[in-house]
Amino acid sequence: MEVKIGVQHAPREIVFESKQSPEEVESAVSAALASGGSGMLSLEDEHGRKILVASDRVAYVEIGEQAARKVGFGAI
Repeated sequence: MEVKIGVQHAPREIVFESKQSPEEVESAVSAALASGGSGMLSLEDEHGRKILVASDRVAYVEIGEQAARKVGFGAI
């Protein structure tokens, strides 16, 4: 699924695909924000890389559905 993280004072958002469920992402975001700004938001992308963002810099997190990839040729 696609995850977008808006970071304060950054011109671009962080966008990546994750194998984590929406519930896992939501609980990680909630735990990071509940730390009172002293923690880190830690998520993992589909390649096993970790994305770390200081919780006091998180502006928003958008959790979306994974887009089905189309393969081949076809009429639109």
